[in-house]
Amino acid sequence: MSANDAPRAQQPSAPYDSAFLKACRREPVPHTPVWFMRQAGRSLPEYRKVREGIPMLESCMRPELVTEITLQPVRRHGVDAAIYFSDIVVPLKAIGIDLDIKPGVGPVVERPIRTREDLAQLRDLTPEDVSYVTEAIGLLTRELGATPLIGFAGAPFTLASYLVEGGPSRTYENAKAMMYGDPELWADLLDRLADITAAFLKVQIEAGASAVQLFDSWAGALAPVDYRRSVLPASAKVFESVAGYGVPRIHFGVGTGELLGLMGEAGADVVGVDWRVPMDEAARRVGPGKALQGNLDPTVLFASTEAVEVKTLEVLDSAKDLEGHIFNLGHGVMPSTDPDALTRLVEHVHTRTAR
Repeated sequence: MSANDAPRAQQPSAPYDSAFLKACRREPVPHTPVWFMRQAGRSLPEYRKVREGIPMLESCMRPELVTEITLQPVRRHGVDAAIYFSDIVVPLKAIGIDLDIKPGVGPVVERPIRTREDLAQLRDLTPEDVSYVTEAIGLLTRELGATPLIGFAGAPFTLASYLVEGGPSRTYENAKAMMYGDPELWADLLDRLADITAAFLKVQIEAGASAVQLFDSWAGALAPVDYRRSVLPASAKVFESVAGYGVPRIHFGVGTGELLGLMGEAGADVVGVDWRVPMDEAARRVGPGKALQGNLDPTVLFASTEAVEVKTLEVLDSAKDLEGHIFNLGHGVMPSTDPDALTRLVEHVHTRTAR
């Protein structure tokens, strides 16, 4: 019998008792919980339908639309947690940064931050700036019931990369030039972004989010010594700022195999692992006292069902001795992924790990 078919009496009555939050707390679980980064998004035809003709940033500011999009993968896939539908640049837009998300490109900043004078663009974020977030999370928590809602934000380094480069980059030459050439300006930039990020997460937690994830999408571009000196302090400030709420804090980056221990040091309760490092090796690098999340390669979902199951079992076997394990992809769901493959994957993990 799968977890989804369990008798109603066994179902959690509140998010706190859910398999997802228990795994975050490294407690025994009825099955390995599953959710997917970017599960609420382009792979779903129902998402494309409700987003048709609506720019990305505008869609993030419509509470009813955010609620519908966030709920879609919960309904379709039976995942163990919802992830709040938004974008990492939303808090920057909310404080007045002139930026837009251009289709096929990503976030583009009109006036990149390159000098100390440019820091004036970064004012404090207030709850009133993102009142639509509070409203949407209120709607969501009523609909989700016992299913936890994960809030999220971009980490200071990744936000700084967009702001300094002016858009997406493969090399981060401007951001790294500031980090190496003007470390005081870089530190002040990341510190200010840490405050903005912490404020954004606090809004989500106070509105009802049961956990939060900090996405440091581009941290894998850094050497460990540079991460420790120039990035870790700002990320640690974010995690410490929300520690008093008692909700699990997840830290994730791509290509961060060499940084896993440092990312754990930053203060997260759960460290996300991409597909490049097996889960047992990731646990060794992170050290005790942390749950881990991951880490099926997203491209595996384009293979046959049998191949997906084989690779999934490899992940589960590698994670079998972990203190706490949340099954996820090693990055986000790719836009052309077959939604049915995700639904089958959730069912497979639940069935194979039912306790």
